[in-house]
Amino acid sequence: MLGSLSLTMSALAEPAQPAGPVREPELAAIPAGWFLMGSETGQDNERPTHRVWIDAFQLAIYQVTNSDYGHFLRYSGKLPPPFWHDPDFGHPDQPVVGVSWQEAVEYCVWLTSLSGRPYRLPTEAEWERAARGGVEGDLFPWGDAPPESLPNYASRWQAGPEPVGQSEPNTYGLHDICANVHEWCNDWYDAGYYAISPESNPRGPQSGNRRASRGGSWRHHVKVTRCAARSSIPPHFQYADYGFRVACAVIR
Repeated sequence: MLGSLSLTMSALAEPAQPAGPVREPELAAIPAGWFLMGSETGQDNERPTHRVWIDAFQLAIYQVTNSDYGHFLRYSGKLPPPFWHDPDFGHPDQPVVGVSWQEAVEYCVWLTSLSGRPYRLPTEAEWERAARGGVEGDLFPWGDAPPESLPNYASRWQAGPEPVGQSEPNTYGLHDICANVHEWCNDWYDAGYYAISPESNPRGPQSGNRRASRGGSWRHHVKVTRCAARSSIPPHFQYADYGFRVACAVIR
């Protein structure tokens, strides 16, 4: 959905990037269904593999960009995140980085207040279902070929993330879903959660010290993660390879 939101922005917290009209994110429809979550060949925290049901939802086809986040800063008057004025991270179409988990949640609340749609961060289970694109068992969104097989892999992501949408989308139409920057998820993180996870719409443990994240990072030696790979950091951390994309419930 690409409906413009015509509201007057304040001049507070002028962002480094130019900003046009505020626009809602373009969303991909992720259908309800079962999928096999996790991997028996990955890290210990990806086991056991288990069948999970996910209700239909929507997920942004792109990671939140600097241009998107600049509108939030102007409306809210909040200080920009670290790296906001760093030229390696300052292109309007690059994903915003250095955003804490709480700031990502605040962005979702702000977007909801403008649009009336219930935006939020995706759960780990939703993210993995979306990344798999409805295909069971493949390691990556495109299949089992290693990341090094991607076009121009050796010359990409040298000093920061790419502008969003440079990679081919998966079968659900999602760009950069396992690449570019780590993406915050809504869940608290627990390495052993899969052993006790509910079968329907798991949302992670009730509490914890770290928040879950998914996807690859421009900063790592291997730039693209497997669909099942899990990661986490404390929610207040602000790293140059952490961003997010928004999810939205299906309004009935």
